[in-house]
Amino acid sequence: MFKRIAVLVLVFWSIFTSAQNNFSEQFPVFPNCEGKQLKELETCFYSEVQTFVFQNYQVPDKFKDQKTTVIVLFEVDDKGNFKVQYVDAIDETLTAESKRVFSKLPKIKAATYNGNPTYSKYTIRITIPLQNPADAAIEEPIENNAVTKPITATSTFDKNKELTELDSIAYKKFQNPQFTSHLSIPLSHSYYAQFDAAMNQVGANNHTVSKPFTYAEVSKYYDLADVNSKLMKNKTTWLGKKFWNENMVEIQGEDYWFTMNPIVDLQLGKSDPSEASYTYVNTRGIQVRGGLGKQLNFTTTIFESQGRFADYFNRYAESLAPAGGNPAIIPGIGIAKDFKTDAYDFPLAEANLTFAPSKFFDLQLGYGRNFLGDGYRSLLMSDGASPYPYFKINTTFWKIKYTNTYMWMKDVREEATLDRTYATKYVANHYLSWNVTKRFNIGFFESVVWSNQNNRGFDMSFVNPIIFYRAVEFSSSSRSGNALLGLTGKYKWNNQINFYGQFLLDEFSLGDMKSGEKSWKNKFGYQFGAKYYNAFKVKDLLLQAEYNHVRPYVYAHSEVLTNYGHNNQSLGHQWGGNFSEFIGIARYNYGRYFADAKITLGKRGLDFANSGANSNYGSNIYRDYDEDRYADTGVVVGQGNKTNIFIADLQAGYLVNPATNLKLFGSLIYRNFDPSTDTITDFKESTTWFSVGLRCDIFNWYLDY
Repeated sequence: MFKRIAVLVLVFWSIFTSAQNNFSEQFPVFPNCEGKQLKELETCFYSEVQTFVFQNYQVPDKFKDQKTTVIVLFEVDDKGNFKVQYVDAIDETLTAESKRVFSKLPKIKAATYNGNPTYSKYTIRITIPLQNPADAAIEEPIENNAVTKPITATSTFDKNKELTELDSIAYKKFQNPQFTSHLSIPLSHSYYAQFDAAMNQVGANNHTVSKPFTYAEVSKYYDLADVNSKLMKNKTTWLGKKFWNENMVEIQGEDYWFTMNPIVDLQLGKSDPSEASYTYVNTRGIQVRGGLGKQLNFTTTIFESQGRFADYFNRYAESLAPAGGNPAIIPGIGIAKDFKTDAYDFPLAEANLTFAPSKFFDLQLGYGRNFLGDGYRSLLMSDGASPYPYFKINTTFWKIKYTNTYMWMKDVREEATLDRTYATKYVANHYLSWNVTKRFNIGFFESVVWSNQNNRGFDMSFVNPIIFYRAVEFSSSSRSGNALLGLTGKYKWNNQINFYGQFLLDEFSLGDMKSGEKSWKNKFGYQFGAKYYNAFKVKDLLLQAEYNHVRPYVYAHSEVLTNYGHNNQSLGHQWGGNFSEFIGIARYNYGRYFADAKITLGKRGLDFANSGANSNYGSNIYRDYDEDRYADTGVVVGQGNKTNIFIADLQAGYLVNPATNLKLFGSLIYRNFDPSTDTITDFKESTTWFSVGLRCDIFNWYLDY
């Protein structure tokens, strides 16, 4: 597969670079350079700049008898005006004089690209004592505006000579290049709500189901850089700027940039009832992001965490425990170890490398999570499970966006573990989004899950990005894979109101549907939702309502290893199968202040026991639906241990630093869990959980189980 991918990347790159070479770029034109072309024009441009500097530069007295070099990075904008971007000098007086001289340069004809005026950046050296350009050859410009001359190799080694290559590297003022890059925006419902309205304007030819977005996608409709600048506090000290406004480390050069930040999630809380005196999360980490040129972007985040949660969440985490002795899997994070006597240690790492060879394609190699949907939940692909390796291809043209995602998953049950190694399984997803009209979008989804049995490995039958998985699954044998189909839709009533929905088909029998007997084989789920932006004319107030309904045995399979799950968690809706749910959400932002409120009303049909005849009611996706199935007909949502759930989640706080999305917040969760029959694992309980903390909001914590 990777050889094929490499060939495709090379083809895309060659097409892209060939297209670039067909465009013509011309230097800015001084009056004395009129009529010159190509190399002659370039030489004339630099000669005019150097001559003007020689005639106007006033060397400060303390440097008149010294030798030094000043490097000036400057821009000629699309109107022909000179603007200094950066000066590399050993003294501030040299910097000030350089800026003064360049401010005196006359307006000239701007550079052109493909015949159109454009801005351009250049670099020159000013050698002190000054040299008359008429008496010396004009220094040749360096390719790509680098500020160091190429080193000429010699056959001899001079032990006393030091190179100046490293010291001559020039840096630009950091101008937040990430806001227009192909870097993925960390998936946070609260953060995405800020630009959701802009992305869903009537007539926009974008595609909002496949997430996370890249900054390049969002910047077409929402000026992230401008919003960020308006949030800046007027701080002059280094510590003040770093704490309130900036990345801890931010470096930008010519065609490259990167940032590095400490990441924290520090929470302290109290829940009732509780076996412990308090709850807490203690997360420390580091995040690095960057870009090389306009096509390549990367990010990596590493966390080290310890924590203890409300009792209901601890019990759920322990119910997901993997083989091998570790006590729990923290939902959305991963396998946890014991920490002290009543807490967990749960590390996490995420990474993404994006290559965008042209406007039509971007290729992503990552370790993280993906999401398909316009709602709070997704029935097709949720971000509620642990991170996993994936390779994604996004193809965008005309009114179409086509997303192919290939994923490597784990089954960590005892039954699937061999020689202390967890079983590997694979998932391939296709999602095609089509803007039918300026208001209506429809999407088609298909997925297949298969295992590594018989040394099958990554089956090339499913690699083809344009294929019907159901037919391939059938040709391979009915138990070799698990195929799911889906449909999404969105209708924009106006710029304030839109409606969205999903339909998931796991298995379906038309004959059983017609019989009206509510067969277990009719495994499907659906979602309906609506969003109201700037609700009741209140700027940045978002209201959302959503209903999810999933029948029993959805996401499960006759071969448990090939269910739609990873690390004992569902890849679809976090509740698995056999439930219905209503969610109401309100989100509000005002400057750096924010507030979110969410109410969940749910009905689940849980099992009374984990084994025994007729004990499988269809909620646990890690049970074989052919074993202990409750019934073949008369199957309805809520069958089994009918459980009513009410969850109210309130959160409010203050954005400390927009560069890292660092938030000071307070959270209050009330959860009422009311099964019809109390069992060892599921029993009536009301929980109140209050927390305060300081958190970098860069992924979604789902606490509504």
